[in-house]
Amino acid sequence: MNDHPETQPASGNSSVSRLWELVFLFLKLGTVSFGGPAAHIALIEAEIVRKRNWVTRQQFLDMLGAANLIPGPTSTEMAINTGFVRAGWAGLCVAGASFILPAALITGAFAWAYVSFGSLPQTASVLAGIKPAVIAVIAIAIWRLAKTAVKDIGLAVLGGLSLAAFFFGLNPIIILLGGGALGMLARRTVRSAAAASLFAPLIRWNRSPSFTLAAATTAFIAGNVIIHPSTARIGLFFLKIGAVLYGGGYVLLAFLEHGLVQQHAWLTQQQLLDAVAIGQFTPGPVLSTATFIGHLLGGAPGAAVATVGIFLPSFFYVALLAPILFRLRKSAWIATFLDAVNVCALALMAGVTFRLGADALRGWPSWVIALVSWGVLVRWKISPAWVVLAGGIAGFFLAMFHL
Repeated sequence: MNDHPETQPASGNSSVSRLWELVFLFLKLGTVSFGGPAAHIALIEAEIVRKRNWVTRQQFLDMLGAANLIPGPTSTEMAINTGFVRAGWAGLCVAGASFILPAALITGAFAWAYVSFGSLPQTASVLAGIKPAVIAVIAIAIWRLAKTAVKDIGLAVLGGLSLAAFFFGLNPIIILLGGGALGMLARRTVRSAAAASLFAPLIRWNRSPSFTLAAATTAFIAGNVIIHPSTARIGLFFLKIGAVLYGGGYVLLAFLEHGLVQQHAWLTQQQLLDAVAIGQFTPGPVLSTATFIGHLLGGAPGAAVATVGIFLPSFFYVALLAPILFRLRKSAWIATFLDAVNVCALALMAGVTFRLGADALRGWPSWVIALVSWGVLVRWKISPAWVVLAGGIAGFFLAMFHL
């Protein structure tokens, strides 16, 4: 392997050739990359390090470290960064868009079918099988990530406090950023016990009568009345999420549940779970769930602005922050902040999974699908997409036999 591949964009015909290489590569990866961010990153590494020799293994690891330090979907940011290294600013745009486009189109097609045929018994039975499988996929991801993220008792306490704050209705952004700050303070100054005392005022504020009444009213509205927003509001909502989304695609669920169901009452819990199920089943970035939701809320224009909104910040972060992120990664303070944010993100994932599970796990067939899916994921190294597909097939056949 060449230890020093070219990393500067070429000019003229060579530059155009590199752009087309990026288009074909990331369209392919966006179409076949089932299995979540870890699988996506493995596919990208195989293509640009081992097969094409575009970057060295060390450069790839540096890119991955940078992607983990900034908000947004890690695998998508790896694609964007690869494009920049290979073909400059044009490559940045082309690679990212090519990786996102297949997932957006496939998810958009599912959204159209869902709106058109979602009430058919056959479709309902497939989704009834997919949903418990998705719960198992998310639960096993939380378990595996927690074994790495919860490094000591202080982080475990912070995770518990974050989970409690989530159920009390605190905004996920506050939980993530506040948890990161508290984690730094606790680990660097007065130990982990300080986090509990500093977090308490936030929890007490959320338990005040006025807040509790407002939260209860919002929850009632979310469960019974669906409000259809304008295209601009859809785009702005997903733009804000894309700008602050730490922790990858699964943490997206916490932001969606809080904003779409609890705060704005744009979706029901059931519709959100359907969107999550489709996002898990389709290839490419999990954040293509935004495409599905955008279509539910505003048709094709809603799907387009939701997709652009949630992915756009990643392009800016990669372009503007990569040069300094390599240095920040070595900072003990930043490392401590990220440890705390990761634990808070897992707490959010756990809270949302509990709520979604209450909708998905109704009756013994759904419990059987969920437990079998969990067992398969624990026992064998199999793509979650196949588990979700098997859950849908099981739901279909169970419905045929009226089980």
